[in-house]
Amino acid sequence: MKQILSVLFSTLLLPFAAFAQDATAKGLDERINEAFKPAADLIAKIVFFAIPIGDGISIPVVLIILVGGALYFTLYFKFVNFTKFKLAIDVVRGKYTPPKQTPKTAGGKEILDDNIDTIQADNIAGEVTHFQALTAALSATVGLGNIAGVAIAIAIGGPGATFWMILAGLLGMSTKFVECTLGVKYREVGPDGTVYGGPMYYLSKGLGERGMAGMGKFLAAFFALMCIGGSFGGGNMFQSNQAAEMFKSALQIESSFIGTLFGVVMAILVGIVIIGGIKRIGSVTEKIVPFMAAIYVGAALIILIANAGKIPAAFGMIFGGAFSGASIVGGVVGVLIQGFRRAAFSNEAGVGSAAIAHAAVRTDHPASEGIVALLEPFVDTVVICTMTALVIIVTNIDGGFLTYGNAEGLNGVALTATAFDSTIPYFSYVLTIAVILFAFSTMLSWSYYGLQSWMYLFGKSKIAENTYKVLFCLFVVIGAAASLGAVVDFSDAMVFAMVFPNIIGILILSPVVKDELAKYVNGIKSGDIKSYK
Repeated sequence: MKQILSVLFSTLLLPFAAFAQDATAKGLDERINEAFKPAADLIAKIVFFAIPIGDGISIPVVLIILVGGALYFTLYFKFVNFTKFKLAIDVVRGKYTPPKQTPKTAGGKEILDDNIDTIQADNIAGEVTHFQALTAALSATVGLGNIAGVAIAIAIGGPGATFWMILAGLLGMSTKFVECTLGVKYREVGPDGTVYGGPMYYLSKGLGERGMAGMGKFLAAFFALMCIGGSFGGGNMFQSNQAAEMFKSALQIESSFIGTLFGVVMAILVGIVIIGGIKRIGSVTEKIVPFMAAIYVGAALIILIANAGKIPAAFGMIFGGAFSGASIVGGVVGVLIQGFRRAAFSNEAGVGSAAIAHAAVRTDHPASEGIVALLEPFVDTVVICTMTALVIIVTNIDGGFLTYGNAEGLNGVALTATAFDSTIPYFSYVLTIAVILFAFSTMLSWSYYGLQSWMYLFGKSKIAENTYKVLFCLFVVIGAAASLGAVVDFSDAMVFAMVFPNIIGILILSPVVKDELAKYVNGIKSGDIKSYK
């Protein structure tokens, strides 16, 4: 295994070696960009390899795996995404969670146990509540994908892309259920109560139980390596870069110094939070995510109410566009691909990242957290992404600011801002704040994903932990200060490379999930799992 990791690391470090040898007088970001470009192009070709289906349309294999897996899980678990939706709401609101322990007293003074804010019963393992785990995972997905990604999907594929985006979100609920159930099932809990979990553990331990230990260890290491790269790039540099660009745009200032200063401030704030681990991350995201989602969805509702007369026409365009086009292949399939692709980028169902956050939940029942996790794609894609799509369509009903099918020079955030500003003047400034906060919360969650993967590979020591956290904060500054297109392409490809080992693992382990679901549901029916509300 060490030899395999050595080869993988050597390959990934090639861009850094090339950069070190480049002694030209080019700008720092340009040199980094050029050093990463060969590796970025290579891994992107592999990960996003596409199968041509005619009329210039091709489908990425990774997209087929994501959609095919989601459809399989939906059927295998008898539409768990719908049948267990109400139960998911009940679990999140604490209906089946034991009440918090009563503070002990000594000498007339209360003695609060450690982490009293997140624990229920003393004998239940975990670090965060169901709601905190949900918001921590949501904070990694709700953000630029909802604001900018949806706009790009509609601009390229037209309103019909919305239909397929919603469908992908509904199917993705089943995938999230499976991977997050496994995340809790195979997690490890340290002597101090710290939880270590995610695909790294259910791939190695779960496949090991089935006589596939060698394959499980390889897939786990590969997943962890890709997750680390993705955490530095798409989960960090891309977020800080876009937040810095929005900040400079709002101030109408083009200055690399402002970007660097912004990055330093953001890095300090991120550092303050991630030092506290998942408990601190969960306590922050449980406030940021609902607050910003409420503002964003609330503004969208205001616009939809103001344009209520156009909503029927908008839905007509969505359904009509989903099943029509210049040709059956070039039209329908092209629109379908745009919808599914943007949904996959937005909710990350099948990537496996969310299972890392959900593994830290305080519960004795793995399926309970899987059921909670199925709400993520619903909130992220079915609700928030659909809201964005409807706002763009109703405000552009006469084609005032967007010609569908033409994405040349497209800026997704600017497009969404234009749609909101058309009804709520100057809302783009609020959107700037939303982008910055969503980017901040995304970085918090991805720092935890990357850290868990880092410690899986390099050991659960304070040195390993602090090394990763310092590197992560450094990349926040780099991302905000530089234009690193190839680096982001490289890391995005690494994020989607996580799909391959993860889907293989959860397909093999799906019977385990079925058993856990049956035990949890039967426990509720029999009364062994008590209701407290």
